[in-house]
Amino acid sequence: MSKPLNYFHKLLVVVLLCASGCGASVQQIVPTARATETPTTTPAPTETPDPDATTTATFTRLPDTPVVGATPTPLFGPTLIAQANPDAVPTSINPNAPRIEFFTTDVSAVAPGSPVNLFWSTRNATSATIYRLVDGVRNQVFNVGPDGSLNVPTRRSDRGALEFLLSVGDGALISEQSLLIALACPDTWFFQPAPDACPAAPAQETTIIEESFERGRMIYLQSTNTVYALFNDGRAPAWVGLPNRYDAAIHAEFEPAFNPAPPLVQPLRILGFVWRGNDTVRNRLGLATEPEFAFTGFVQTAVQNTNESIYASSADGAVLQLLPQGEVWQIITSP
Repeated sequence: MSKPLNYFHKLLVVVLLCASGCGASVQQIVPTARATETPTTTPAPTETPDPDATTTATFTRLPDTPVVGATPTPLFGPTLIAQANPDAVPTSINPNAPRIEFFTTDVSAVAPGSPVNLFWSTRNATSATIYRLVDGVRNQVFNVGPDGSLNVPTRRSDRGALEFLLSVGDGALISEQSLLIALACPDTWFFQPAPDACPAAPAQETTIIEESFERGRMIYLQSTNTVYALFNDGRAPAWVGLPNRYDAAIHAEFEPAFNPAPPLVQPLRILGFVWRGNDTVRNRLGLATEPEFAFTGFVQTAVQNTNESIYASSADGAVLQLLPQGEVWQIITSP
């Protein structure tokens, strides 16, 4: 075993000598530190939706109050929400209860003073009652059968509308129906533009005496034998009406001891008698600014709910309107 070892030993020496003789150098290899392994994140593959899979909808709650943007407006206006009445008590219909099938007339309007025909029909009733209402109060009573007709007279002074009430049954089992019939206006006003109300009667021609004062005016209407004091001082009442008590046979036309400075004058006769004898009228009106003027004019009235408005001609061609209860007076047409 020594021979092979010597052989390899000699061979190694020869190789080293050859390398040295050739001038070659061997570079020393210095091992470097092993690189540190850096972990790398590998993205997960994107899941491809299955076309056969069932889609589940996800709902997101909207805020109660929008942060920006205008509130949408419904195309057909605001939505109305019906609300039940908590106090309403449901009731069942009694098939045997009396009921009204119709209550009517054969005209759309009736002239005051002309009769009006009423027609009605009821069911499950043996009798009926018709009331004529005046200002909502049952004024006349007609006891009638369950079906039929009734001719009711009207008055020439009736205005506005006629109102009737048909009633059948008694106690809890009662049925009622009202009927409103317009009254045609038979008269026209003596001036234009005319009021909406219907005059109580045709215009009446009469003698009128009128006089202007410092704070208003006075007028006398022969048709009613009344003197009206119309005040401009802004206090209430705006006007008052006083009956004429002047008698030329026993009363003086004026007060001789009183001589106001021109151009103011003392009112005379009918107007002067009221002016001198009523402290309120005299103090509120002051003195007359011109002599009285007598002329032929017209007076007409309108009555609504027992309240009367007066319309009278004025000396300058205008019309004076005196509203009920001294509330106000005004000139409703220009000269």
